[in-house]
Amino acid sequence: MIAGDRQGLVIAGGGLAGCLAALAMAKLRPEAPLLLVEAGEAFGGNHIWSFFDSDVDPADRWLVAPMIATSWDGYDVRFPKRARTLLTGYNSCRSSLLDQAVRARLRPDQYRLGTPIAAVDRDGLTLTGGERIAAGAVIDARGADRLEALELGWQKFVGVEYRLAGPHGLARPIVMDAIVDQSEGYRFLYCLPFAPDRLLVEDTYYSLDPSLDPDALEARVRAYAEAQGWRIAHVESREQGLLPVAMGGDFDAFWPDDKGPARLGLRGGFFHPTTGYSLPDAVRLALLAARQPDLAALPAILRGEARRLWRGRGFYRLLDRMLFRAAAPARRYRVLEHFYRLDPAIIARFYAGRSSLSDKVRILSGRPPVPLGKALAQLWR
Repeated sequence: MIAGDRQGLVIAGGGLAGCLAALAMAKLRPEAPLLLVEAGEAFGGNHIWSFFDSDVDPADRWLVAPMIATSWDGYDVRFPKRARTLLTGYNSCRSSLLDQAVRARLRPDQYRLGTPIAAVDRDGLTLTGGERIAAGAVIDARGADRLEALELGWQKFVGVEYRLAGPHGLARPIVMDAIVDQSEGYRFLYCLPFAPDRLLVEDTYYSLDPSLDPDALEARVRAYAEAQGWRIAHVESREQGLLPVAMGGDFDAFWPDDKGPARLGLRGGFFHPTTGYSLPDAVRLALLAARQPDLAALPAILRGEARRLWRGRGFYRLLDRMLFRAAAPARRYRVLEHFYRLDPAIIARFYAGRSSLSDKVRILSGRPPVPLGKALAQLWR
């Protein structure tokens, strides 16, 4: 696609959301001109994304199948007063596999790497060198923007993938090990066993402060690994990140109108308000976009979907306020410990963002894990 060509779709940003949208378009609309533009030298960055089987409709799984590195038939959670194995399938995806999938599916003329973008509008992109790429439709998937319009906490993490000197002995992932120091707020360790002697260990905690000290968290990761008796032979890779946890905000300030380009990923607010995970939304929205007969209508369609999700996910924002505002930092883990008493199907629908009314009643029932008065104060905000 060259300057002046106003046919087809240009996608700005080759992260998870942008790549999945491009892959969906290439599969479902192979006749439509397409260009994916990414500032980096590879697609997807340096990430591991994970999802439960129940997060993605079986009919849609083909879109993420090429980037799945490892799958397990269940996962474990550990809390001071509750340990449990849940037999819900769990999958981890690697950005390197996403990069391979994009390069294999798209023709060389359908993507540009190493191409920083200065500005995006409804009619195209302006690159940092001044080049203009015009298009009939544009999707902006360059990552988070306008977050000041939202009331946010953060899920912060540093992960290290280790090659061990011997087997780690894990049969399945530990999605949450909260039997660790909780003085900063809700904190857990996350372990993905990729091979008998290789695993990712990630230190994750929820905080109102977005600052991150990677060295301190990596030291905690190593200390945890050594405490499990795992002898570290080699560091394979590292990753770190901040995921938004939404407690409230003004949707219309976040996405004022549909006169600009369409948005996907964090830029469109397409993430689970409590976990910050965006992969389930990215899959569904990529397919929704690719199936639209009129790509020029995408700004209105995707903004409408973002508004619908914002309204429909108020329950999760309520839970986030209870986590951050109603519970003392050292006791926030009890909210999740209480949650994991529930039926696995309720837990699965929660992570998929599809909790029913009866699910919500069950989640809030029982002896509250936070002071009742503070919990009620958040209910009526």
